[in-house]
Amino acid sequence: MLRLLKNNALPLAMIVGVAGHGLFARLSLLMPYLIFTMLLLTFCKISIRQMRLQRLHLWLLLMQLAGSVAVYFAMLPLGSVVAQGVMVCVICPTATAAAVITHKLGGNAAVLTTYTLISNLGTAVAVPLLFPLIEPCAGVSFGTSFAVILGKVFPLLICPFIAASLLRRFCPRVHGVLERAHGAAFYIWTFALAIVAAQIFVSMQDDETAVAVKVTTAVATLVLCLLQFMGGKAVGSLYGERISAGQALGQKNTIFAIWMAHAYLNPAAAIGPGAYVLWQNVVNSWQIYKKDRVVARSQGGAGCSRQGR
Repeated sequence: MLRLLKNNALPLAMIVGVAGHGLFARLSLLMPYLIFTMLLLTFCKISIRQMRLQRLHLWLLLMQLAGSVAVYFAMLPLGSVVAQGVMVCVICPTATAAAVITHKLGGNAAVLTTYTLISNLGTAVAVPLLFPLIEPCAGVSFGTSFAVILGKVFPLLICPFIAASLLRRFCPRVHGVLERAHGAAFYIWTFALAIVAAQIFVSMQDDETAVAVKVTTAVATLVLCLLQFMGGKAVGSLYGERISAGQALGQKNTIFAIWMAHAYLNPAAAIGPGAYVLWQNVVNSWQIYKKDRVVARSQGGAGCSRQGR
């Protein structure tokens, strides 16, 4: 029963969030704390000795940051909402839950987790530089906007790693407890997803954005999702890390992306990562299904061989 609930956590969380949108939407103030906690638990799993910067990581970071600028300008003719909605799905870091899926698919979780930190660092630097240019605040200078966004985004993404490192060094017992409890990140992510689903539902009700814009954004993020998974796998194949690289580039922290859209861009741009939540989990479900079929066939073949003997 527990396994069934865990395998269907995404749709269940979204259903609960929509059904209880009146309650969950009010909990949106918890999002920064949930993101921080998820990253802290994830980074407590990482040993600095295991972290090895590879050329693959640099290529993935380049695709993440340069790709966000490229898709923004490519989508701009379709409107600023579409462009922002697609861009935020590229620039946001790798999902904290990506390591779980990577391990399930037989990929290298260490490579993926290392890139999770790198992508968070890249996002923390790039977002304060780009967002004030994309959605300038009236009467606020670029420098002020940069400082405000940097002050909110950088601690949220980088402080969990610093905290995990300090705990490992000075409070090993506390670090050990958090390291053993890293599985709780999945359930925190599920709870956060319910809040996100409620936010999206409320935004859809109150939003006056044209239906055509919403549909265009959803379709654009579907294409983008497939391209990011395929692009990551293509680059990863060159380094023998096809699965890890595909998840690193394709599976995004959409919860953080939605928060960024609401906080610093046109709130309607949250439609993009809201749709991406669905697309990336459809891709993940398909990959897991294919992997399970391969395992079942191999086990079936092994069973037949033993019977033949």
